[in-house]
Amino acid sequence: MRQIAFYGKGGIGKSTTCQNTLAAMAALEQRIMIVGCDPKADSTRLMLHSKAQTTILHLAAERGAVEDLELDEVLLKGYRDVKCVESGGPEPGVGCAGRGIITAINFLEEEGAYEDLDFVAYDVLGDVVCGGFAMPIREGKAQEIYIVVSGEMMAMYAANHIARGVLKYAQSGGVRLAGLICNSRNTDREIELIEALAEKLNTQMIHFVPRDNVVQHAELRRMTVNEYAPDSKQADEYRQLAQKIVDNKKLTIPTPITMDELEELLIEFGILDSDEQYQEALAADKTVATV
Repeated sequence: MRQIAFYGKGGIGKSTTCQNTLAAMAALEQRIMIVGCDPKADSTRLMLHSKAQTTILHLAAERGAVEDLELDEVLLKGYRDVKCVESGGPEPGVGCAGRGIITAINFLEEEGAYEDLDFVAYDVLGDVVCGGFAMPIREGKAQEIYIVVSGEMMAMYAANHIARGVLKYAQSGGVRLAGLICNSRNTDREIELIEALAEKLNTQMIHFVPRDNVVQHAELRRMTVNEYAPDSKQADEYRQLAQKIVDNKKLTIPTPITMDELEELLIEFGILDSDEQYQEALAADKTVATV
């Protein structure tokens, strides 16, 4: 059994990419379980065709203890028999959502949920790599980390930040960076930029997922593209990515870069002005503001 995790900047399309890819992997006859590690509990909605799955933490709060739960109450089968679990979290602004992940994973292990599987996939909130959200990395649960990124500066910054978290625990455990998944935002020279970032991080851009409105059409119907439009070009992109993950052997210890190095990369590709041009632009803006 291989345990993988999807990380990435909030809003990058990580959960969508994760579910579409896993649906394609299930079509390759891989036995899969998704563990949603986000209090919003939106990591399995496309698989289950539902708004939100009942979470382990929510049900445990109702019953009084996680020990009072039955596995079949929180583990549901979705599209192509993919097993779906959501850890959940407390009400917004109250308590630590990371604890939900720890509680959920411990419960699943104790109840034998990890049996007869080829892949367990953790879909982790945003780019948070501390506390409970880092558990798949810190506790050696996930051996392969895939970072969803785009050619936008903050998405790249988040990817570098996550790589730093992987590096921290790579020495003490078996966690490795498995690749960058570019979920395109149609930015300038996006493929070249992410390939260059991957090289600096000592990893690969495992696949470039083009932007296509069929993804949104499928989401509105709470379906993956693989199910909604199996003959579309976008479905084929997810199938290619799925096969690449199944075949992936390039697992590395990342080499994160500094913020200055990241900015230099963006300047090199013409995405960001040179520091001199940046200062000139700021000065011009101030001049216009005073007129």
